[in-house]
Amino acid sequence: MRNSYVISVVAVIAAFSIISCKSANRAASNAAAEWKDIVAWKGDVSLNQKVLPAPLPDSASFAGERVPLNYRDVRESLQRELTTISYWHGSMTYIMQLAGRYQEQIQKILEEENIHPDFFYLCVAESSLQPVVSPAGACGYWQFLASTAREYGLEVSAQVDERYNVEKSTRAACVYFKKAYEKFGNWTLAAASYNIGMKNIEQRIGYQSITDYYDMQLPIETARYLYRALAFKTLMNNPKAYGFYLEDKDKFRPFECNEVIVKGKIDNWSDFAAEHNTNFKMLKLCNEWIRSNKLDNRRGKSYKVLVPVENAREL
Repeated sequence: MRNSYVISVVAVIAAFSIISCKSANRAASNAAAEWKDIVAWKGDVSLNQKVLPAPLPDSASFAGERVPLNYRDVRESLQRELTTISYWHGSMTYIMQLAGRYQEQIQKILEEENIHPDFFYLCVAESSLQPVVSPAGACGYWQFLASTAREYGLEVSAQVDERYNVEKSTRAACVYFKKAYEKFGNWTLAAASYNIGMKNIEQRIGYQSITDYYDMQLPIETARYLYRALAFKTLMNNPKAYGFYLEDKDKFRPFECNEVIVKGKIDNWSDFAAEHNTNFKMLKLCNEWIRSNKLDNRRGKSYKVLVPVENAREL
């Protein structure tokens, strides 16, 4: 009796499995047919892609310091970041377009501050050249926290936030890099400390007895940080090698502006813009540091406002 019962149960399970398999196969077949309809391109020819690891350069450097590509772990780390960003097709194209607007300005400031132009790619890694806010509350092109921004001389308030001022935030970042270089003696650790803080780097030097970024054990974000900047540098200096074909006409140009010094109160920035033959949208686009529709300016500070010239929007 028990054996007959067991055999019956087994038979039922087997039959159910066969039915389930047939159902699963039918579902998979239907899904494949639907997918074929989605990706069909010119009849029966399917849309194909060929995904490859990004090629590594023969040599690399950051701020004049050699990247030891003879180390397997270093090569793997750089290739990871290069492969990642080279398949950000839309985002990477937009970053290179924005570079047409900001790269020359930022690298000119870096040169004036005696900072290597490679630090521009650290800015790219930080914000993609956009006035963004991180989950941790870091803001602007160089991603300063509010407390750090104030420490380095930037105004942060409800009406003015100079973390969004390209010139001022770049100069503040330069002050940080010089201080970090003086402390650590090389630009790679100075750059890494921008991600994790000087105190944290000092602690790791203390218990690892190492002052080389490429040898130091670091948290994953910081361990990837400099390689990400190196990847941006590599790709943006040789975009065609990674499949990006931008011409000069594809890159965004800076808007032509006049500098207007504001020392008093602004009751309404829209009215100010109209008085200068523009609008608040364009004024804000050229002065992201303006964070309100007015400026109380109780301390009587001087602000350099970039006012787009008439017809600055025209092609």
